[in-house]
Amino acid sequence: MRWLVLIPIWTLLLGAAALLVVGVAVPRVAGATPYDILTSSMEPRLPPGTLVVSKPVDPQDIGIGDVVTYQLHSGEPEVVTHRVVAVSFTTGGDYVFTTRGDANALPDEAPVRAVQIRGRTWYAIPYVGRATVLLDVHDRQLLSWGIGGGLLAYAAWTLMDAALGRRNQRLRRHRSATARLEAQT
Repeated sequence: MRWLVLIPIWTLLLGAAALLVVGVAVPRVAGATPYDILTSSMEPRLPPGTLVVSKPVDPQDIGIGDVVTYQLHSGEPEVVTHRVVAVSFTTGGDYVFTTRGDANALPDEAPVRAVQIRGRTWYAIPYVGRATVLLDVHDRQLLSWGIGGGLLAYAAWTLMDAALGRRNQRLRRHRSATARLEAQT
């Protein structure tokens, strides 16, 4: 009966921990940034609610077909994730990219300068972005601490339960041995 309760709890805790690792820890360690896909412009490959992790890349390493996340206006926080459909150069030799959403018929109106590129898509996780859209940065941090604290509390409870189980087992063996000695005398 105990396993019927523990299996779903462990599944939820390990799943949440895995999502935190893949969606938060890995990008931070690798210098990447997670972004949420909010619109249907990249369907079917990246539908709304997908968490996209973009890793900074040198503009010369970006080619046609790469999915990049870029600032709509240089220096502003609003970003878009679209596919590169053409690469060209300014008269000064700087890279300029033409992008388009996979679901869009026409390329994006304004070309994207290299300085606007935040990164190339490293990996994407479907549906995870839906949860992050509902939570602001403070709520996400609280959730991370809550899940981490819950995992630590559960680990402590499991260790104490195991330690008490071993202690009770030693007491039973001692009582059993004492009872056998008394029976022999």
